[in-house]
Amino acid sequence: MKNNEILIRLKRAEGQLRGIQKMVENDRYWMDIVQQIFAVQSATKSVGVILLEGYLRESIVNAIDQGNGDKETQEIILVVKQFVK
Repeated sequence: MKNNEILIRLKRAEGQLRGIQKMVENDRYWMDIVQQIFAVQSATKSVGVILLEGYLRESIVNAIDQGNGDKETQEIILVVKQFVK
């Protein structure tokens, strides 16, 4: 996925966050706010998965080809552990 497409997704999530802020300011029903929060979380996780996938497809494969696979694998494992928390 190209950077443009990732930026579009992030800007959409940013718009959702602004919408949530307005919902809070307008004292909207808590369940509606929580549903929107879950939507933002899903959107940002989706971007994270896209970025991880791109990294795996390019960097890890190249590192393995160059004999640096162990280092890169450890790095990605740490990132994935943080991501799934």
